[in-house]
Amino acid sequence: MAKKKQTTGTGGTPATVALEQARIPYAVRVYEHDPATESYGLEAAEALGVDADRVFKTLLVDSERGLGVGIVPVNTLLDLKAVAAALGAKKATMADPKVAERTTGYVVGGISPIGQKKALPTVVDESALDFDTVLVSGGKRGLDLELAPTDLLQITGGLTAPIARRA
Repeated sequence: MAKKKQTTGTGGTPATVALEQARIPYAVRVYEHDPATESYGLEAAEALGVDADRVFKTLLVDSERGLGVGIVPVNTLLDLKAVAAALGAKKATMADPKVAERTTGYVVGGISPIGQKKALPTVVDESALDFDTVLVSGGKRGLDLELAPTDLLQITGGLTAPIARRA
């Protein structure tokens, strides 16, 4: 993968800035976002022609230990008990969307696990390691970043655990 494949009109985001500063190779993947879509992640997978197992969504959770991040394939659900355990908590609930936006600096549907305003404990579903590259939000709707899962773990300070479950 090239150092960076810039597509015109994407503009920088905190996520791309963080990757550049860390000298982590990534590719920008842009698609036309439909505001009427119900699943941002599945829309990205379809629009980019990528298997949904390789496209990951970023979800914020709240626990007695505070906020955390769970990153799972877009065609799965976040197992709240499993992510809580991985974060060292007894239980977790989905964070309020307004809190998620305020904490990360991104809008729902475009929350990137990279370059958030506040570094949060992060857990990536272990299935990410099955792929050479995965895609995550680049910080706005219609913009994904493709990078190696080991680089995703490095830039987020994350760990892996089985936190996804099929619907």
